[in-house]
Amino acid sequence: MLFENAWIFTGEGGFIHGSFRVEDGRFTEISERTSGSGVDLQNAHVIPGLVDIHTHGNSGADFSDGDAAGLETMARYLASNGVTGFAPASMTLPYETLDRAFATAAQFSAHRPAGCARLLGIQMEGPFFSEKKKGAQNAAYLRLPDFEAFQRLYDRCGGLVRIVDVAPELAGAVDFTARASRLCTVSVAHTDADYDQAGAVLDAGAAHLTHLFNAMPPIHHRNPGVIGAAAERESVTAELICDGMHVHESAVRMAFKLFPGRICLVSDALRCCGMPDGIYELGGQQVFLREGVARLADGTIAGSAANLYTCMRRAIAFGIPMEQAILSATAIPARVLGLTDVGIIRPGARADFVVCDANLERQAVYLDGAPAA
Repeated sequence: MLFENAWIFTGEGGFIHGSFRVEDGRFTEISERTSGSGVDLQNAHVIPGLVDIHTHGNSGADFSDGDAAGLETMARYLASNGVTGFAPASMTLPYETLDRAFATAAQFSAHRPAGCARLLGIQMEGPFFSEKKKGAQNAAYLRLPDFEAFQRLYDRCGGLVRIVDVAPELAGAVDFTARASRLCTVSVAHTDADYDQAGAVLDAGAAHLTHLFNAMPPIHHRNPGVIGAAAERESVTAELICDGMHVHESAVRMAFKLFPGRICLVSDALRCCGMPDGIYELGGQQVFLREGVARLADGTIAGSAANLYTCMRRAIAFGIPMEQAILSATAIPARVLGLTDVGIIRPGARADFVVCDANLERQAVYLDGAPAA
């Protein structure tokens, strides 16, 4: 099928005006020409479907529930909101609970229902975290890095784990990183590590930071810590929760300067995303959603109630150039998962895209070149 008369986002080159063709669910041709014989998009903007590499849930469902129906509910909500690919994040929970959730993810990924976002991997967020920086993670289930336990879970889901998180200061973190980084991306997270501890893990193969600024020490001119160690290593990417609650807009702008071309916008959304104010559950703990902010009983911000499309538009409102915000919600997170055929509009890539206006207000979402709903 030919789509034409559109402003097409082609990546770092920005938008071009022209047409694109889809065959068998993939882009086959991008052109600055129009013929008048295709679907007229009437000068709409077309961007790749977004890729959220850190989302726990939405619509009352959570990935860690290990429930197939709930995972489908999550994926339908994401697709309807322009997020066509995702890597659900687990929580710090017993291994048997994670095993069930990972197996459910593998089944969903292999047999994705129509109209659902593509499950591209899993982010294993926990249990290898610091108690001091556990945030909303359940302290009862924290563990030291354990490669054998990770390997069992990795194998259980057929290698679907694309990101595993670890706190560098924990005993065994360097060895764990050296071994796990051969299988997937290792990310520094929920940590109180200093500069040297972080550097040791990054040099061992870690290449990512989970939710930059959150659940880690702030940068200091005499103690640059995790952030300083990661920023100066130009291959390290960093997640950023841009919901307007987790990170001040000035720090959002700072992050894009500290990690130029390396920021991945993420939602860190909870099951309360897309739901009314009320009491919800996260990793065995109560979460209270009030006026768009989700907190534990002690006031700790637990996660986000915003989807990634909203976060991307908020980044733009905070002063991030549109083209960079789009890349940070599409191609850059896809690369963290080791994927080059999603989050981008080019021949050979999967035809998952969003039709929107000049302000990125969604008009339609397409999966495999067909309307998502």
